[in-house]
Amino acid sequence: MITMMTAKDVATMVKHKEELFILDVRNQTDYQDWRIEGEKVESINIPYFDLIDGVDGVLDQIPAHKKLLVVCAKEGSSKFVAEQLAEAGLEQVAYLQGGMKSWSEHLEQVLVYADERMKVYQYLRMGKGCLSYMVVSGGEALVIDPSRFTDVYLDAAKHEGAKITHIVDSHLHADHISGGKQLAQMTGADYYMMKSEGAVFSFKPLEEHDRIRFAQVDLRVLAVKTPGHTPGSVSFFVNDKLLFSGDTLFVGGLGRPDLGGKAAEWAQDLYDTVYEKMAAMADDVIVLPGHYAELDREVNEAGYVGAQLGVIRAANELMNQQDKKSFVDQVVAQAKTETPPNFEEIIAINRGVEEATAERQQELEIGPNRCALHHTHE
Repeated sequence: MITMMTAKDVATMVKHKEELFILDVRNQTDYQDWRIEGEKVESINIPYFDLIDGVDGVLDQIPAHKKLLVVCAKEGSSKFVAEQLAEAGLEQVAYLQGGMKSWSEHLEQVLVYADERMKVYQYLRMGKGCLSYMVVSGGEALVIDPSRFTDVYLDAAKHEGAKITHIVDSHLHADHISGGKQLAQMTGADYYMMKSEGAVFSFKPLEEHDRIRFAQVDLRVLAVKTPGHTPGSVSFFVNDKLLFSGDTLFVGGLGRPDLGGKAAEWAQDLYDTVYEKMAAMADDVIVLPGHYAELDREVNEAGYVGAQLGVIRAANELMNQQDKKSFVDQVVAQAKTETPPNFEEIIAINRGVEEATAERQQELEIGPNRCALHHTHE
């Protein structure tokens, strides 16, 4: 007898660090590029075509005492293999509903911060490494860097008894499709991004709105111009407590400035951001980034991805290198040749110059994020 696990089931196990053994039956290159990971997750890769004639040859590679999850791209192959393993005598066998496509699209909501003025939720997209946020106050909500799964934010706002009135994108995303435009159309909310990012649809340019207030409380959402990852990257400083840093600053590194083909030029902007704009912020400011690379290392004890700015400064060698030339040289030297999959088409969609069906959007987003330069000390 086999069972079915949802992406949420898997996310819960990963978050709670429960033991899980995964047999991934996708092809080797897909597995090496991107797979389900976690502190207590073990996995092996045996392509489906090697198992069509039987599973007897792999039984000795699967621990009998652990929960076994069979994973494929869409579901069908994993269900077939799971059935074969159950027939061979294994008892704790499950398959992933919707395959890795469903894993790529699951968002896990976590409460990040709450006081008498506001609540802040983080949405972890574990299969992609993307993070988005909702700030709720006085019956209104602001959404930061929304994914295309707009129902998640609509449902959360409804649960909070709030209306989404403001939406912001920290930059023009290269690895996933923004839900900002669609969410604004559905809610009537004001949608903000930098005009310099080149979007061709209607929005409120952050160049003209460097402070956003809403609800009964002044949230003082300050758009701090922080170029480096893209020319129009911004961070959002909320109530002098929380820095929503987009892809400029991560728990484990800095945003990569090479996606535009101007690594040296944008690295200088990144240096100015780190040493001029962020240097003035207090060490106890909580940094909430737009991505993470390694969940186990970047998630904190409270269950969300984030850290105090002082902790990030101490751990990141690039933030402790005062010499601008050395900083730029190091960033350029470590600029990656591997870009986010399909990033040019994703940027074109986010800019509004191209459209894509829901199926095409799903295909474009499959795979890991590659937006960070990791320079933390081991």
